[in-house]
Amino acid sequence: MADINEWVKEEWKQTTTARERIKEVLVETTEYMSAAGIAERALTSEPTTRKYLEELVDDGFGVTAQDGRTTTYKRHEGRLIDERIEELRTTCTQQELIDGIRGMKETLEAFRETYDADGPEEAVMELAAGDEGWADIGRWRGTRRNLAIAQAALQVDEAHRLAEA
Repeated sequence: MADINEWVKEEWKQTTTARERIKEVLVETTEYMSAAGIAERALTSEPTTRKYLEELVDDGFGVTAQDGRTTTYKRHEGRLIDERIEELRTTCTQQELIDGIRGMKETLEAFRETYDADGPEEAVMELAAGDEGWADIGRWRGTRRNLAIAQAALQVDEAHRLAEA
């Protein structure tokens, strides 16, 4: 199995640039990570990684935080949300967005009724370790986030239509 992993890594190195690999690792990074950690995953040197991370942060793909004297990096969630809004706006019809929004609102109402709670934060107070409801909490949060993104896509689409009129 190690041979296959090494072969895949080598192929990735040969078919991509260092900047492409660093960007790929960065946009998948949900927790802050050091440049050394990103360099290891991107199969690049630390100086090269630092150089491209600075560019990627400047381009809006990542954000930084300080951990003592170490700068750490992770993806820029706002940019991903903006990209998802634009993707929905350009690939879905207005009616598809409306139908999706209605369905998500119904799902959220079902969660509220099932758990007799206004939101997942309130519902977790009633769950014990091992309860089956924990999976619903994740779906509840995801549905709420997706609803906000779909509503934003609908509003942005409306703004574009009005601007074009």
